[in-house]
Parts: sequence; structure tokens; C-alpha cells
Amino acid sequence: MASSWSYFLLAAVALAALFAVGSCGTELTLTIGKDSSSTKLSLITNVAISEVSVKSKGATDFSDDLKESPANTFTLDSKEPIKGPISFRFAAKAGGYRVVDDVIPADFKAGAVYKTGEQV
Repeated sequence: MASSWSYFLLAAVALAALFAVGSCGTELTLTIGKDSSSTKLSLITNVAISEVSVKSKGATDFSDDLKESPANTFTLDSKEPIKGPISFRFAAKAGGYRVVDDVIPADFKAGAVYKTGEQV
């Protein structure tokens, strides 16, 4: 009886370890590029993602996809000042889109790093 309990406990621990390793990812962070201004937003991501768009405070829709150049750097050029806080949307590798609301504050500064809380 005790040995079957030990096997059960060992199997449970092994499954828990597999789940923990399989669900680990890297937290996506956004760094505001040094060339950002009131009308230009340059976002540098710490991991490869795609189909990035943003939505300024008060906007009803997300922007068209931002241009990526160089790799992991996405840029929005605007004729009007960019108003924060800014929400961020991107395509997840596992499928679908993820949205992080108000991740970039209104007073964003070049060089600042913002954590999204999203594991990718």
C-alpha cells in the first residue's frame, strides 16, 4: 500500500514539474526608443512578436500594424501628438491576439521600459 502511494506521489510531482516547465515563458517588455517624440513612438520588444498595433487614449480602434524595422522595433509616425496611456496589441505565436490595456503611460519617456505582464 505504501509503495503504490509513493508511485502516485512521484507521478504527481513529475506532472507538476512538466506543467511548470511547459507554461514558462519570457515576460514581454516594451522599451521606448530613443527617437520617440510627441508624434513618433518607437517600441523595442525583448522577444520576437508580430502584427503590433497601438491605441491611444480616446481612440476607438487600434492603429494599422506598426512598421517593423529593424527586428523587434516597431514604429508609429503620427501627424497629431500621441496621447497616452497607450494600449498595445500583438499576434501571439500560439495564435490569436493579445491586448495589454494602458501599458504605456501618458508621460512616456525615451528609454523607459514597461512590463506588459504577458508571457510569450
